[in-house]
Amino acid sequence: MERVCDLIKGHNLYEITEDKTVLDAARLMVENNIGAVPVVHGGTLIGIFSERDVLKRVVAEKRDPAATKITEVMTRSPITVEPSESLDNCRVLMKQHNFRHLPVCEQGKLIGLLSLRDIMLHDLVEKDGEVEMMRAYIRTNVS
Repeated sequence: MERVCDLIKGHNLYEITEDKTVLDAARLMVENNIGAVPVVHGGTLIGIFSERDVLKRVVAEKRDPAATKITEVMTRSPITVEPSESLDNCRVLMKQHNFRHLPVCEQGKLIGLLSLRDIMLHDLVEKDGEVEMMRAYIRTNVS
């Protein structure tokens, strides 16, 4: 069974502190091609800010991104998982709660961020391997 730690190892962890603005967060997200950023206070996760938050809580409410603190519009106390959590359980959580990013914490400390894209890419690689095995089986049994 695949676990979260297998997918996030080697990934860069981008985070933003609670004193930053929406503009700071948006720039960080664009520069690093990420769809969400964890918000931390003294190294502890206090929220997450995503592309959906930009649309719903900033653009739709006509807020000034340069003047709006990230803490005003982030999702507070997000659901987190441990690095030992299975990918299947992460899929279920993401589907049930309709979100695409899941902070990974170990003993309360943020160590990574798992995205739905990470899971989908993992699944594609796994399925490609299965298809190749089937093709090899067919080739050896048809000849």
